[in-house]
Amino acid sequence: MKNQGITLRLIIMNFLQYAIWGAYLTSMGSFLGKAGLGPQIWLFFATQGFVSIFMPALMGIVADKWVPAQKTLSLCQGLAAVFMIATGLYAMNHVSFVDGAYVKTADFTFSLFYILYTLSVAFYMPTIAISNSVAYNALEVNGKDPVKDFPPIRVFGTIGFICAMLFVNFTKDGNGVQFQHSYYQFFTSGILGLILCIYALTMPNCPCKPKTAESQSLMDSLGLSAFKLFKEGQFAVFFIFSMLLGASLQITNGYANTYISSFADIPEYANTWGARNANALISISQMSETLCILLIPFFMKKFGIKKVMLIAMFAWVFRFGFFGLGNPGGGVWLFILSCLVYGVAFDFFNISGSLYVNENTDKGIRSSAQGLFMLMTNGLGASIGTWVAGKVVNACVYNAANPSWQKAWYIFAAYALVVGVLFAIFFKDPQKKEKTA
Repeated sequence: MKNQGITLRLIIMNFLQYAIWGAYLTSMGSFLGKAGLGPQIWLFFATQGFVSIFMPALMGIVADKWVPAQKTLSLCQGLAAVFMIATGLYAMNHVSFVDGAYVKTADFTFSLFYILYTLSVAFYMPTIAISNSVAYNALEVNGKDPVKDFPPIRVFGTIGFICAMLFVNFTKDGNGVQFQHSYYQFFTSGILGLILCIYALTMPNCPCKPKTAESQSLMDSLGLSAFKLFKEGQFAVFFIFSMLLGASLQITNGYANTYISSFADIPEYANTWGARNANALISISQMSETLCILLIPFFMKKFGIKKVMLIAMFAWVFRFGFFGLGNPGGGVWLFILSCLVYGVAFDFFNISGSLYVNENTDKGIRSSAQGLFMLMTNGLGASIGTWVAGKVVNACVYNAANPSWQKAWYIFAAYALVVGVLFAIFFKDPQKKEKTA
């Protein structure tokens, strides 16, 4: 009975884990833009990258050595939820409803608002890896194979993300404003976080690693031994391009909703479904992501890592290009195409890259190498990319005499194209390398 129930319990955990994120990740930019914080949107999304550089490693050490993973997950989710609710409360008391939108008041202190948000994100980001550890442990102690049984469970995380997106899209507050455009999205995320904080404590115990007599170097203890992979030419190329492509990861999360919603201010598109339901439209991206995961084994076997990575890179070109060409009226099909290719752009890069690291590193540093891949993509890459994207959007939109979102999207598409071409030139397919040898 215990063995049968663990799958459902892990499905609920994964659903909540990503619903917390989905409640605000794709819609926060819209609220910030309407509240008068448009030029700072990049900072909020870059922060996720900043904290991902060190917080997952720190909390991972805590879970490994001192506090069982399920309790560490509960602690982090609880703190993240409290700070996210505090972020919403601060906005509630320092943002006024004016002409159908929420606008910051004169006594709004940006630094305090940003600090509360940063503390929440700092404790949330480690939970992505910790929740995976909890799930792997729960499956193993119940006699299941994580490699085989976890992926179908993880899919419900994406479903949770989508459900949260749709909830904040279609739910309205007392002023008739959709949650996607108001601070209520922060409350939604915080409440879900408190639920998972409690629920995580019901998961099977994840015992801390016992101390051994073997001494470890400081590099090994901190999980930094994988950095020696940079001495290998092709791994150095791979990680550098992972960082360059990782720069694309948060751009549409930060600006897609804001961009699509901006069409509501244009009479021609003011009453179109897309302009009024940007989050629901963007959720097609996550639906595509769910389906594209299933295509990866076939593509990896058929084309190899280099071609699959190239497919992902050029998919980012289309992702950004279709956004620039589309509109929520007669051109809404271009928005839909952009959302559909997102699954290829995101999954083929993240999952195939992870598989490449797994297959081409020694067992002793495999986990550290995966952490390095995440650091280069979701840490350094996402941080630097979001910062540069903010510069581009501010120059083309918020600080421009003639604002042009289209120009910004075309710049992003051109960047992805250049990265793809350079990757094709400098990265050698490991299969071809072996045959030559």
